[in-house]
Amino acid sequence: TIFCEGKTSTQTIQIAERILEKKVIVLATRIDKDTAEEMVARFDNADYDEIAHTVTIRPVDYKADPKKGLVLIVSAGTSDIPVAREAAVTAGVMGAHVETIFDVGVAGIHRLLSHTKRLRKAEVIVVVAGMEGALASVVGGLVESPVIAVPTSVGYGASFQGLSALLTMLNSCASGVLVVNIDNGYGAGYAAALINQRSSNSQSDGQIGDS
Repeated sequence: TIFCEGKTSTQTIQIAERILEKKVIVLATRIDKDTAEEMVARFDNADYDEIAHTVTIRPVDYKADPKKGLVLIVSAGTSDIPVAREAAVTAGVMGAHVETIFDVGVAGIHRLLSHTKRLRKAEVIVVVAGMEGALASVVGGLVESPVIAVPTSVGYGASFQGLSALLTMLNSCASGVLVVNIDNGYGAGYAAALINQRSSNSQSDGQIGDS
């Protein structure tokens, strides 16, 4: 992974070239549009997600394994989607089957409840929310799977650029809610993919419920 903020396009491309020599996927995050366009022009199999601000580059001869499990990415509002998309792209690159449910914040709780069956099928859920960040607690109370909460910097002045959502999520009384830093969709997607991979491997090995 290349964290692109603070790097020039030349630096980013040079790092990507070194990583590709190892025949592995390159994921560039927090990338600006100009650098992304240069990378797409430079590398074959480069995919730019303008919403997530990511570029994914797969080696020319790369053969992907079948996607495993289910990582569900849930966002409270449309303004939270860029962070949610970063989480989705990251988990997908790491081999998870990813699905998304967007714009189901607690201000219209019926929108979330209509997806209860889908929520309960996921191995792990990433919940992305700004404002007061209550969505993570609500989802945590509905499911038995781990919930990774991502506070975003979306909200009015008293949200303090995501601090309010962060504190709400840290103080959640719902069991199984874990919290990453503000706007850290990448960290959430990475952690979700690791949990999903181990859960899927345990099921395929017949280890679930063994003593």
